[in-house]
Amino acid sequence: MTRRRTSPDSGRAAGQVAGLLLAAGGGRRLGGHPKALLTHRGRPLVEHAVRALRAGGCERVHVVLGARADDVRAHAALADCVLVDNPDWEQGMGSSLRAGLASLAGTQAQAALVLLVDQPGIGPQAVARVLAAHAAREAQHAPFPDALLSAAYAGVRGHPTLFGAAHWAGVAGAAAGDRGARAYLRTHADAITLVECGDVAEAYDIDTEEDLSRLE
Repeated sequence: MTRRRTSPDSGRAAGQVAGLLLAAGGGRRLGGHPKALLTHRGRPLVEHAVRALRAGGCERVHVVLGARADDVRAHAALADCVLVDNPDWEQGMGSSLRAGLASLAGTQAQAALVLLVDQPGIGPQAVARVLAAHAAREAQHAPFPDALLSAAYAGVRGHPTLFGAAHWAGVAGAAAGDRGARAYLRTHADAITLVECGDVAEAYDIDTEEDLSRLE
């Protein structure tokens, strides 16, 4: 799929934003089947999420692995990604978010676009739309590291979420259990730019066995 870039500024912004995919969960409510390895359209779910990030405009993608990480490496095509091991994955999504943000230290990334592996209804169009909103913000000379944007669905905040580097330490410090960045985002609600994506994506989760019917 061809990446959509509307201007030189949008391309530069996309190149400075790393995709960060959280894919470490063990699928406790799915009988212990890691979500990254669930099959969707003939391939592991983790591959679909990586493709969404890449096709949406993220040139660099970090994938946080945990449950059955060796099996994910063996069965999913992730050769072009930076794979990050989270030995504390059983502590919840917060630990994966911390591990992923830490892996970006020392890279050229100035922002992270966070996506969850268990939301196959969110594809490249939503990723591209959030990146385009970020590029528009940069074109207005807003400080890049201060960026804080989130996709929204009928006005309700969802994923993907973009964190400028100035927020990483605060996000990591507040991330605990399965809450991820929710606590940080709640306390910074006034600073978030919401980007409506309900017309191009569906923000459902694959959490229970009943949800498996959404996979193809």
